[in-house]
Amino acid sequence: MTPPEDNAGEAAAAEDASSQPEMARAPSPEMAAGCGGDGRPVSTVLIIIAMQTEALPLVNKFQLSEDTDGSLFPKGVPWVRYHGRYKELDINLVWPGKDLVLGVDSVGTISASLVTYASIQALKPDLIINAGTAGGFKAKGACVGDVYLASDVAFHDRRIPIPVFDMYGIGARRTFSTPNLLKELNLKVGKLSTGDSLDMLPQDEASIQANDATIKDMEGAAVAYVADLLSVPAIFVKAVTDIVDGEKPTSEEFLQNLIAVTAALDQAVSQVIDFLSGKCLTEL
Repeated sequence: MTPPEDNAGEAAAAEDASSQPEMARAPSPEMAAGCGGDGRPVSTVLIIIAMQTEALPLVNKFQLSEDTDGSLFPKGVPWVRYHGRYKELDINLVWPGKDLVLGVDSVGTISASLVTYASIQALKPDLIINAGTAGGFKAKGACVGDVYLASDVAFHDRRIPIPVFDMYGIGARRTFSTPNLLKELNLKVGKLSTGDSLDMLPQDEASIQANDATIKDMEGAAVAYVADLLSVPAIFVKAVTDIVDGEKPTSEEFLQNLIAVTAALDQAVSQVIDFLSGKCLTEL
């Protein structure tokens, strides 16, 4: 894929449909028909966010209330759900909470997979939004503060050098197509690669390049796997906190830019929510 242009709607339209990875699964008939096939607008939205810093501005923006009765998820897990009504949408924002031993945000693919599965089972969402921060590659046109809508997702640290298992490890799949949303919000578009490490080893770099990724994170492909498994459409909104192929250390640049970039992320997610209200899936 060529580097994303400022007009993401044109970039998305120009992408050749034949580039769909073999591992991707075609949408179910219900998804293709839109909103259960009855023309019903999107009603329940599930936002999956890995970090509290990324989540709280949206909690405040949409005046969401924390679920304190503990009945939604299994007893003992640290997962947190905020919920509320905004315009014509029931919004559920779920983050994996703090690690029970170390007290840090439960980032990474394992927590993301578990909380996505449990949330889908409990809430039956019409659409998932995985929102978060990401590293970007200047070689692909990314800059700190850019917000992307991922067109494709894949893993870069599941290396299984056996025929067919190698494709399973990469887990490449297309995200839910939203051409009208892209055109309206003028977001950048790029491929997302996911791994469980913040830094990038040479083997990871080679895999990321093979994935043709513009951005990298620690959750997206895991959320996509579960959403695909349970036939729930999902989109991925990622804001760039650090330039992976830049001069600054990733951890330093990430912490330096986290607060400011989170503001850009939350503005973009708010615009997505506003666009969703009153529309069915086929109108996105």
